[in-house]
Amino acid sequence: MTEQPILVVGGTGKSGGRVASRLRSRTSAVRVAARSGDVRFDWTDRATWDPALDGVKSVYVVPLDGALLTRPFVERAVRLGVDRLVLLSGRGVDVPGYADDSGAAGATHLDGEDAVRGSGLPWTILRPGWFAQNFSEGFFREAVLAGELRLPAGDGAASFVDAADIADVAVAALTEDGHAGRTYELSGPRALTMAGVAAEISAVTGREVRYVPLTPDAFVAELVEQGWPEAGAKEYADSVAPLRLGKDAYLSDGVRQALGRPARDFTAFAREAAAAGAWQA
Repeated sequence: MTEQPILVVGGTGKSGGRVASRLRSRTSAVRVAARSGDVRFDWTDRATWDPALDGVKSVYVVPLDGALLTRPFVERAVRLGVDRLVLLSGRGVDVPGYADDSGAAGATHLDGEDAVRGSGLPWTILRPGWFAQNFSEGFFREAVLAGELRLPAGDGAASFVDAADIADVAVAALTEDGHAGRTYELSGPRALTMAGVAAEISAVTGREVRYVPLTPDAFVAELVEQGWPEAGAKEYADSVAPLRLGKDAYLSDGVRQALGRPARDFTAFAREAAAAGAWQA
C-alpha cells in the first residue's frame, strides 16, 4: 500500500517550508499545500481543500490570519479521514489584554484552537512568540538592510523563537507519539530588546544596524507617508504593542518539553542567517 502523506498547509512559508523539508529528509510522504505547492491550495477557495486533504494521514495547519476558516477546514479534514492535527497558533491568544481584543489574527487563533480541540482527533497546538526569522525573511528584513529598525517597541524585550525550533516541534508532533493533547508555548532561551537585536545583527554582519524607538503615532504616520493605508499601519503598530509593554519577555519551555533539548539562541540564528546571505542587499 502507498504510504499516506502528511499534508503541510502553508508549506512554502517560514515554518511550513521547514516542516516540509524536515519531513522529506525522513523520506516521509509529504504533500505541500500552497498556491505554488505540490497541490494548489487557497484558503479562500474551498474547492481546493478536498484535493489537498484526499488520502492524507496528518495535517500541519498554518491558518490564514484574519479569517475564520480553520474550523470549516478542520471539519472537512475529519470527514475525509485525517487522523492527526498540528496547529500553528500564536503566543498570548488566551491572555486578556495581550493584544487588541478586536484584532483579526487573535480571533483566527482562538477559533482555530477551539476547532482543533473539539475535532475528536489527536491534536497538538504550537504557540510560538516572535519569529527570529522576521529579521531575515519577514517584515523586519528591509529595515535591517536599511540599517535602522524604526519601531514603536520602546525598550521592551522579546524571547524570539527560531523557526527551525518550531519546525522541529511540529515534525515531532506529526510523526511521534506523546504529543497529543499538548499545547506547546515556544520561545527562545533569552529575551532581547530591539537594541539588543540590532547589536547582534551588527556583530555578525559587520555593518551597523541601529534601533530607533518611535511612538505608535509617529510609527503610523511614517507608514502612511510611505503609502500604507491608515488602518493597516495602526494594525501593525498594535501588533508591536505587547513587545513595548513587556508582555513578550517571558521564556517558555515548550521546545524542551517537546524535544528534550534547549531552544536555539538568537546568536546562533543570526550567525546562520548571515552566513546564508540573508542580509545581502
